[in-house]
Amino acid sequence: MSQQHQQRKLEDQVLSTIRLFASSLNSGQKVVADMSALVEVTSRLSLSNLDRWERLIRWELHQALSSSKPAKWKFWSQPTPFLTWIDLCDGDGFKRERTLRALSGAAPNRFFLAMAVRRLNDWVPQVRAAAYERLLSIANDSDPKDVVDVLCAVFPHWNSWGRMDKNGKEILLKITSIETVSRTLKSCVISETAGPLASVLAQAGQVPVLDVYLPEIASNAIQPSVRAKAYRCLLDGKMVWSSGRKWEWSDIRYCEGHFKPLLCDRPLSIKSPFEETLRAASEDRSPMVRCIAGDVLIRESGTIGSLALKLANLLASDPHPSVAERGQFALSKLSQMAPGT
Repeated sequence: MSQQHQQRKLEDQVLSTIRLFASSLNSGQKVVADMSALVEVTSRLSLSNLDRWERLIRWELHQALSSSKPAKWKFWSQPTPFLTWIDLCDGDGFKRERTLRALSGAAPNRFFLAMAVRRLNDWVPQVRAAAYERLLSIANDSDPKDVVDVLCAVFPHWNSWGRMDKNGKEILLKITSIETVSRTLKSCVISETAGPLASVLAQAGQVPVLDVYLPEIASNAIQPSVRAKAYRCLLDGKMVWSSGRKWEWSDIRYCEGHFKPLLCDRPLSIKSPFEETLRAASEDRSPMVRCIAGDVLIRESGTIGSLALKLANLLASDPHPSVAERGQFALSKLSQMAPGT
């Protein structure tokens, strides 16, 4: 079965479940509608295309509720206006706001938690205000793995959320600082084999909650880009992250220019043994990490004594050309610094 066919089948299941759920809401029974089937099917959804899923669910929910309304003459059988997690996708801003303020306890799965987090970028200011008030409590009660999955889906893209302000980012960083969440995030950053986790590490690094785990991440992370980011932070003594992009003209006469990344940084809350960290980076199995070791060696070659020559020789003999070039440059720099030269 092709991936496209599987996606279509899953989409049909989601829409069918929404129709059944809407029908139960309008059944006239004075009981809370059962969300178990909806939770089960949305648990299988990827968090990589949340905007599309939200629009699809909003439209199907609107259509299903409209078509399943009871006959007007059954005035004694009006639907009970229960607010459920799926109402976070509703097209009515008043309803989304009331839903956020009414919900309590843990999110039923990571998808609905993601829908709650997306309200930080809602087009209605009152909905965003409700999200500021409620999200930290919801995250505290939710499964830390669900919270981390949502953070990993949001962090690489949150700079493009044009309606989310500084308060929204502070809420997500406070959620990251929850102890169970930070430990789970550390494990995820180390063990996951795919995804933009280096970007996740950088964005989460705006708060010092992961600083203490950086040596472990640098040594054990599966993804080379994550190890490279962790080693860079430890060797530079600071965390650096992107806060967005700014357009910069190169020639305004011809309307030529480019987006320049805006970088922010903060000092780490821990100190690692510099020489030991540099040696470990020089011996890492990835050339990406060894290149970083070479850059730092060139910069610091005059301050680390005899270790500089040893590491420069190691890197100069590296089978990867870009690493070897850095080692040779470090050797050349050291020879110029030697007495009598």
